[in-house]
Amino acid sequence: MDLNRKLAILADAAKYDASCASSGTDKRDSADGRGLGSTEGMGICHSYAPDGRCISLLKVLLTNHCQYDCLYCVNRASSNVPRARFRVEEVVQLTLDFYRRNCIEGLFLSSGIVKSPDYTMEQVVEVARQLREDHGFRGYIHLKTIPDASAELLERAGRYADRLSINIELPSEQGLRALAPEKDGQAIRRSMGRLRSGIEAAREPAVQPIRVLPGARPRPARPPRFAPAGQSTQMIVGADGSDDRSILATSAALYRGYRMRRVYYSAFSPIPDAAQALPLKPPPLLREHRLYQADWLMRFYGYAHEELALDGQGLLRLDVDPKLAWALAHPARFPVDLNSAPRELMLRVPGLGPGMVERLLQARQVRRLRLEDLRRARLNLSKLLPFVLLDGHRPASRGPGAPAALLPPRQGELFA
Repeated sequence: MDLNRKLAILADAAKYDASCASSGTDKRDSADGRGLGSTEGMGICHSYAPDGRCISLLKVLLTNHCQYDCLYCVNRASSNVPRARFRVEEVVQLTLDFYRRNCIEGLFLSSGIVKSPDYTMEQVVEVARQLREDHGFRGYIHLKTIPDASAELLERAGRYADRLSINIELPSEQGLRALAPEKDGQAIRRSMGRLRSGIEAAREPAVQPIRVLPGARPRPARPPRFAPAGQSTQMIVGADGSDDRSILATSAALYRGYRMRRVYYSAFSPIPDAAQALPLKPPPLLREHRLYQADWLMRFYGYAHEELALDGQGLLRLDVDPKLAWALAHPARFPVDLNSAPRELMLRVPGLGPGMVERLLQARQVRRLRLEDLRRARLNLSKLLPFVLLDGHRPASRGPGAPAALLPPRQGELFA
């Protein structure tokens, strides 16, 4: 098959995988004259998926042939789609060619399962090995690993890749058994545990020191490189009956138990010749967006998944973001006095992020905060002011001590 035709098929087949961010790895570039490529800097020609995701990596499958028959997957064994398969050397050459043209900053490589998990994983790792060792490629590499592959292959993958990921696919074991019976939830978590162990071991100094010149002080040995950007995973939203409560609980367990760098959420898209067990309509994309916002609150704002405000069906509200929804559900916690409140409470104020909270905490060590300070910071005052108290501002009330924004909106009112 023509290489351009292969690329069209296998790049399109990879578009459903959202977990391809390149943040968090160690910084490398070729400015020192060694190797080719970079994990930092500008000059990347970005492209955008139809749903708005920014793609700066060559994002392809090694093959979309697959022996598994996961009902939600367009590349499942029983799917009627065009099939193609790259040779290892073709993926290597495409990556180098696109990088030299300044179209990409690295490679995101996944694959369907052919012959066996070990055989497929070996091919994926060989692509990364050739790029690193044979061509001196120092750009970003993200490999999608296969849970049933051997521990030795996972270790080799971590040696060459910046980030590794294993898709958990669905938030519950029941959903996985119903829609992907060939996949084993325990095997997925076992592989995640191996990746966590490898990542943490690579961050600890080795026991045996390296001795340098005679008379010089010994220094700790550097541990072997292993996926410096960590691991990530992805869950499909709306393919089974899982509500947002169970999705966020699963995410919290993954962050806590496996030190995930990111959990990605992908709204289910109807696929050709879909099985009857799948929903006929996709969930609203706004639901995926709200899950990302809730995930952000858990990771950077100190929210526990149990306290995020949900509706009667266990879903995040679509009309307001999760932070505002929490504030509306806890009127007794507001208004917050910005001149005396602790950092943890200030982070609960709609319209304030961690960076701005740190700036306000530093400023109030010198003097009291005033309304004019918020104006100069160009904050969204219509969203912020109903929830805060400071010199020159006290929120208006509709009732005894209740800020206006904390009460249900009147007919025709909109939240900022």
